[in-house]
Amino acid sequence: MKIGYLPSISALLKKSSIRQGQTTSRYTIKAVKAHKPQSRPLMLDAQTKKDLEIFASEGDSQSLFELYNSTRTQGGGQILRQRMDFPFADARSILAAQQAIRFIATHENIFAKIGFWITGRVERYQRDPLMFIVPRGIWSFAIGALTMKLVDNRHYIRIFRGVQLTCLLVQSLRKFLQQVADLEISGELAPLIEEISLILNNPEFTVVPKKELHGKNFFRVLRLDQSFRIYSKESVQRLLHVTYELDALLALANATYVNRYVIPNIIDGQTQLAARGLTHPLLPNAIPNDISLDQESRLLFLTGPNMAGKTTYLKAIATATYLAHLGMGVPAREFSFTPVESLFSSISITDNLHSGTSYFLAEVLRIKAIAEAVAGHQKVIAVMDEPFKGTNVKDALEASSAIIRRLVSKPDCLFLFSSHLIELEDEFETGMKIKKAYFEADESAGTLHFDYQVHAGVSSQRLGMRVLSEQGVLRLLDRQLMS
Repeated sequence: MKIGYLPSISALLKKSSIRQGQTTSRYTIKAVKAHKPQSRPLMLDAQTKKDLEIFASEGDSQSLFELYNSTRTQGGGQILRQRMDFPFADARSILAAQQAIRFIATHENIFAKIGFWITGRVERYQRDPLMFIVPRGIWSFAIGALTMKLVDNRHYIRIFRGVQLTCLLVQSLRKFLQQVADLEISGELAPLIEEISLILNNPEFTVVPKKELHGKNFFRVLRLDQSFRIYSKESVQRLLHVTYELDALLALANATYVNRYVIPNIIDGQTQLAARGLTHPLLPNAIPNDISLDQESRLLFLTGPNMAGKTTYLKAIATATYLAHLGMGVPAREFSFTPVESLFSSISITDNLHSGTSYFLAEVLRIKAIAEAVAGHQKVIAVMDEPFKGTNVKDALEASSAIIRRLVSKPDCLFLFSSHLIELEDEFETGMKIKKAYFEADESAGTLHFDYQVHAGVSSQRLGMRVLSEQGVLRLLDRQLMS
C-alpha cells in the first residue's frame, strides 16, 4: 500500500496516525561472538579449523558443521555455526551444555512440539514494510484501524497473517513451558526457559489468544500487530532468538545420540586426556583406538610408515577434543579431558606463492604459533604431523629434537608429535615425559596390509622401496630405459 497514491487516502492516513513500516535488514542474531557472554572461548585459528574440517571439507566429504547441522531454522543454523566457531574453554560452560544435551535427549518429544517452522515467517512479518498504527489511545487507535481496513483490505490480510503466525509461535512456547514446568531444568536450558517464561508473562503477551486467531475482529488483530511490531518488537525478537538457541542445542543433542557418541567426563586439575575406542567422525567404518596423556607423559611420539593411520589418528584425537569443548558427545566408548585454552593442529601445511612463504617457513611459523601460546602460559593441546618435512633430514632431526625437548618441559600442556625420524628416539633422555606409539603394516602377505591399530613403542619399518615396487614405478622406468 503506497502512501499518497490518492490525496484523500493520504489525508486519512495522516489524520489516523498510521505509519508505513520501514524496510529493515534481515533479522540478525545479536550474540554473535560467543553464545554465552560469561564463557571463555577455546582459541582455534584458521589452520586448525581447516585441518579438522570444521566448516570446509576435503573432496566430497561433509564438514563437521554439515554433518551435525540438523537445525530446523535458519537462525538456529547461524547459532550452531557460532557455537562451532567459538567452543568453550571453561569447565562450567562445557558442563552446562552437556546438561542441556542430556535433558533434551531424555525429553526429545517435548522439544519436537515447538513451532520452529513458524519462525522464518514471523521474521518476514517483522521486517515487512507494512502499515502500522502508532497511537495507543482507544479513539485514535479505532480511527486508524477503520482507516486501514477500509483503505486496502489486502494490506490488512498480510498483517493478519503475520499476527496469526506470531500468536502460533507464542502458543507453542506456552505449551512447551507447561510441559517442562514440573521437570528439573539445569545447564544452558535453565536461563533460556526462564527468559521465555518472563517474556510470555508480560501483559503484552498474556492477551495473545489461546486458540487459533481469526481475522473477523480486526480491532483485536491490529492491537496485537501494534504490540508485535512496535511496543513489544524487541520481546518478539528475543523469543525468536531463544527459539534459535533451543534449535541449535537440539542439533548438538541429535548429533550426540543419533551417532551414539559418549558425553565426556570433565577432569579438574592439570591437563590430561584419555579415550577408549576413539574414532574419526568423518570416516565411515573407522577402526577405534585408545589414547592417554597426562603430566607424566605430556608428549606422544608417534611413528610408523605412510598409509598406516598416523594422520587419521591425530585428527581423530584433535577432533574429539574440539567436540568435547563444544559440550557435545564424542565418537568414543569413553572420553575424559581437562578443558584447555588453545587447540592447535599442524597437519595440512602448505606454502604460499603470493606471500613468498616456503613450505619450510610455513612449518616454522606454525610451530611458532604454538610456542607463542605456550610462552603465554596458556593451557595448550597441540597436534603436529611430521613437522619439518620441508628441509633436509639433518636439519629436520636437529629441529625436531630441539622442539621436543622444550615442549616436554612445559607444564599443563599436551603435545602429539608424529615423525618418520625414528632416530629421534636416541635423543630422548631417561625421565623425559614422552609416551611412544606407532602404527605398522603387515608385510607377511604378498601385498601390504594395514590394521590401523596403535601400538606402544617406536616403529622400525621402512616401506618406501616396497611401495614403489608394488606400484610398478621402478618397472615402468626400467622398461623406458630398455626401449
